[in-house]
Amino acid sequence: MASTMPSDMSADVVVVGAGPGGSSTAYHLARAGLDVVLLEKSPFPRDKICGDGLTPAAVHELIAMGVDTTGWMRNRGLTVIGGGHTVHMDWPDQKSLPGYGMTRARMDLDHALAQRAVEAGARLYEGVTVIGAIQDGSGRVVGVQAKSGRGKNATTTSVRASIVVDAGGVAARLATSLGLEKKMNRPMGVAARAYFHSPRGNEEWMESHLELWSGTPGASDLLPGYGWIFPMGDGIVNVGLGSVASRAGATNLPYREVFKTWTANLPEEWGFTPENQIGQLRSAALPMSFNRKPHYTQGLVLVGDAGGMVSPYNGEGIAPAMKAGRYAASCIAQALSRSHRAGIDRAMSEYPHMLRDEYGGYYQLGRIFVALIENPTIMRTCTNVGLPIPRLMTLVHKLLSDGYERTGGDFDDQLITMLTKVVRPA
Repeated sequence: MASTMPSDMSADVVVVGAGPGGSSTAYHLARAGLDVVLLEKSPFPRDKICGDGLTPAAVHELIAMGVDTTGWMRNRGLTVIGGGHTVHMDWPDQKSLPGYGMTRARMDLDHALAQRAVEAGARLYEGVTVIGAIQDGSGRVVGVQAKSGRGKNATTTSVRASIVVDAGGVAARLATSLGLEKKMNRPMGVAARAYFHSPRGNEEWMESHLELWSGTPGASDLLPGYGWIFPMGDGIVNVGLGSVASRAGATNLPYREVFKTWTANLPEEWGFTPENQIGQLRSAALPMSFNRKPHYTQGLVLVGDAGGMVSPYNGEGIAPAMKAGRYAASCIAQALSRSHRAGIDRAMSEYPHMLRDEYGGYYQLGRIFVALIENPTIMRTCTNVGLPIPRLMTLVHKLLSDGYERTGGDFDDQLITMLTKVVRPA
């Protein structure tokens, strides 16, 4: 962490939020030789509501940042449970991605990523709340106003920069203050999770439950939503449930009651008892399918949850945020080599194009996917018919985990790529 913030600062870029997206942006910017200020509201280590699962796509971004993952929990794939079937699916074997996933608590992950940004040269200030944007006469964002400390000891700082990155999470307070509201016609999810001590906390498979039962599976009532059980190592398990709706505001999951009933009826071998629960059940919203745009406008860049980059397929936000941070840094480095604002904006216009090429069609397919599985009959049919067919599940696994090759690859990769190109980008 840097020393106490002065009353006025300047940098090439100021990044708001030191989550995966913000730290990725700051790291790659600093590696490019730019002066970066990274502002984080809460002192590290701090918690974030998350399933803590890292797909191979996320692990790829960790490798790109040189993160030391020695001792982190690795997993070989996903166990999907539903319709009376249990299917083990290894992570896809792809040339562009590692063949394994990981789990790591966000309290540790986010701290490690922020430290990598600092090691690359970024200036990190913790316990700093951004209270507004600084704009010039034309409305262009040229910095932020921030507050640190509390009560009589609180101080206000102006941080001026050529580019401002809002990686401040789902609230996106900076973007919202500038009139960039979320799109209500995009999917929105809600997820809740708790940690448990468990004798199965070191298993090599992450579990995904497509059905939540109030008692014996198949002989009791179905509860709303989907569930996960992610072994974290050291005898700890991340257990959670979620729900997604095709339109923001439509998600209405009584998650506390559902969680209590569901976990009470899972196999006793997991040990999901009140005595084994660590801390409280906590929840968070999941902004999906680019529900806030534009991702660049007048000096302001959106990265991660602030730009609605969570996958509508599986609720993953870490890999898209980190990849977006890498893309944003590349464009910013190019932009700030220009001598005038028109050139900067022209270079920055590439950032939304990169996101659209990478995720636009994929997320649009995801919107269709969510609209379909909202129908219980369709969801039940897909579960009962699809899970017993290994060939089909290989394709589905690649699609849902963003584990397909964008260029080349096998038939499944090419089919998914073709489908993403025939729909209108999100």
